[in-house]
Amino acid sequence: MHESGETLVAATYNIHRGVGRDRRTDHQRIARVILDLDADIIALQEVETPAARAPGAVVLLHHLCQHGYEPVLGSTMYSAHGSYGNVLLSRLAVTERRRHDLSRRGREPRGLIEATLATLAPGRTPYTRKRTREIKCFATHLGLSIRERRWQIRRLSERIDQSAKRTRRSDPMILLGDFNEWWARRLAPITAQLMPVPPRATYPGGWPLVALDRIWYHGMKLDTLEVVRTGATRVASDHLPLRAVFKLNAKADVL
Repeated sequence: MHESGETLVAATYNIHRGVGRDRRTDHQRIARVILDLDADIIALQEVETPAARAPGAVVLLHHLCQHGYEPVLGSTMYSAHGSYGNVLLSRLAVTERRRHDLSRRGREPRGLIEATLATLAPGRTPYTRKRTREIKCFATHLGLSIRERRWQIRRLSERIDQSAKRTRRSDPMILLGDFNEWWARRLAPITAQLMPVPPRATYPGGWPLVALDRIWYHGMKLDTLEVVRTGATRVASDHLPLRAVFKLNAKADVL
């Protein structure tokens, strides 16, 4: 956490299997971009997760773990070469994790990661084991067809509603991911429940035109929002990272 637990930094980033716009697969380059985000939680999409025959992905997650991130895997496809899908990285303690299937017949498998993260009280250390709040976090990557996304958005909205009923109203909640959707009207079921950050174009990485990568939140105040445009991010993937800073102890934004 940043600033004694008062600030939460979150990001979402589609890493495109580590394949850059220069058509070069470079997981170490992706790792450097991720670490430069300096975020407490990061939703990654299109990640090849560790397997003996996918050494680049092993290096990527191992390197991120060495820098304090705990990965919550949300693989959606499996083969002899390994697995593929979503990963939620967290520098906060992960106290609960679940995976939900958002797949439609005949389409690429899709999924949702649901995790509960614990934040430490300001001025305390991990050894005191006393925490002030829990943060509910969702990370996903929706499908390419409109009908598929409409169904997935309904399912996602239902999952958020169910989770909200089991948590305190004041507890923060955040949803991040690549929604493959640029029309706000189709995202309305989510926006009816959570506050959206202003849409920012993140795709394609070299000259972003559409806002596919999105963040919604509750119980926090948005401080800053940026599409991270650097020499590295413009070439490392076909998406640019979206990074948001939230104030946890300020008066929360409301719909």
